[in-house]
Amino acid sequence: MSNQFNLTRIEEAIWEIPKTGNMRTSARIISTEKMLKVLGDSLKQVRNVAELPGIVGHALAMPDIHYGYGFPIGGVAAFDMDEGIISPGGVGYDINCGVRLMASDFDYEELKDKLEKIATSLSRGIPAGVGRGGDLRLTVQEERKVLEQGAAWALEHGYGTGADIENIEEQGTMRGADPDTVSDRALKRGRDQLGTLGSGNHFVELGIVETVYDSRLAQALGLRENQVTLIIHSGSRGFGHEVCQQQIKKMKRAMEKYSIHVPDIQLCCAPIKSPEGQRYFSAMRCAVNYAFANRQMLAHRARKAVSEALDIPKGTEVFRTVYEVAHNIAKIEEHEVDGKRMTLCVHRKGATRAFGPGRPEIPEHYRDVGQPVLIPGDMGRYSYVLVGRQGAMEKTFGSTCHGAGRIMSRKEATRRAGGRRIDDELRDKGIIVRAASRRGLVEEMPEAYKDVSDVVEAVELAGLSAKVARLRPLVVIKG
Repeated sequence: MSNQFNLTRIEEAIWEIPKTGNMRTSARIISTEKMLKVLGDSLKQVRNVAELPGIVGHALAMPDIHYGYGFPIGGVAAFDMDEGIISPGGVGYDINCGVRLMASDFDYEELKDKLEKIATSLSRGIPAGVGRGGDLRLTVQEERKVLEQGAAWALEHGYGTGADIENIEEQGTMRGADPDTVSDRALKRGRDQLGTLGSGNHFVELGIVETVYDSRLAQALGLRENQVTLIIHSGSRGFGHEVCQQQIKKMKRAMEKYSIHVPDIQLCCAPIKSPEGQRYFSAMRCAVNYAFANRQMLAHRARKAVSEALDIPKGTEVFRTVYEVAHNIAKIEEHEVDGKRMTLCVHRKGATRAFGPGRPEIPEHYRDVGQPVLIPGDMGRYSYVLVGRQGAMEKTFGSTCHGAGRIMSRKEATRRAGGRRIDDELRDKGIIVRAASRRGLVEEMPEAYKDVSDVVEAVELAGLSAKVARLRPLVVIKG
């Protein structure tokens, strides 16, 4: 498959599809040679992105790349503010799907005999599943405040602490969100889903720090071996999906208005500064803030559930937020391109920001080491903590991978699993799994994903990120 795109190796873990035909620039793929074999049709998608108006630098793909809507999942592209476009397909349906890592003062030995109790408490305390609502139903006025304020709204209503906000990308609030750009249908879908996990690859995972690779970096992030951790992976739920769906319809009409031609209608877009582009950007920011508030509430519920399982007094902090990253998002950022400082609209779809040391967007207490990067794997193996490197600033607009990346569709995973009991298989490995349905477990079985260690190896070889620690799952709550 890769030969058909005339891939050439640029560096040890960077490959290029040369500029041909209607491509406005070349496309670059971060990958080891081993991983090139599983990229498939996603290479065509990253090549298509290179045809979009106003693209700057290269169309990029991270090593967890797989087929998506419009952009591949794992796709990154930056666009000139005057001549470039903004595309819902470059952000995705689950706007601001992201990951939070929390760390405790507990060692594994202290909790190993209480994992069943913790699993039960977490599964009861965190609403999960397709379309599942929670016990909070927002008024229209309160929902609009959530869309404007993000995690700050949750904090104001008693869900978490100020220290959480300091350690969230964008400090948990993306400015410029206007609820008037959001449809009534989206508002309705989001009204009762705040503080809920959702389904698919979303999860809450209790784990431990299994390996520390760099003690200096780990110390800066407050991590140590055998420390108990908590990962939360969720997004903007039905609200974000509806925002994307509605905006795609508007973008398709906008392309006719602005005479924009794309190789795939799923790449529908509008000029960034056009009224349509700005309306999408504002609606997207609303969904971004919804997701920040959602994860803040999930973090609060997870803390509460663990505290109740361990009979810890109310008000005692059991987990502190190490950091939270966003995956599906577009941002206005400054980057250096060919020696020139430029303001760009950077799309990251299934990709994580990985700014190197010194960038002012990084919390001050992490600024010397680089932005923390959180890379969850499948529920049967491990996840990684990394930090951004200067190489990411030079090669990928400060971006890196976001997870393992699927190699098997959900339908194919279900077919291959047959009558297997994934929960029993994981229990044999010492992992307790609680899920809303057996089907959800089968669709998310470990074999459906690439080995995340291979993905992490590629971004480290490319100089985008540096390994800090590896985490091993103990308890997994799935939708």
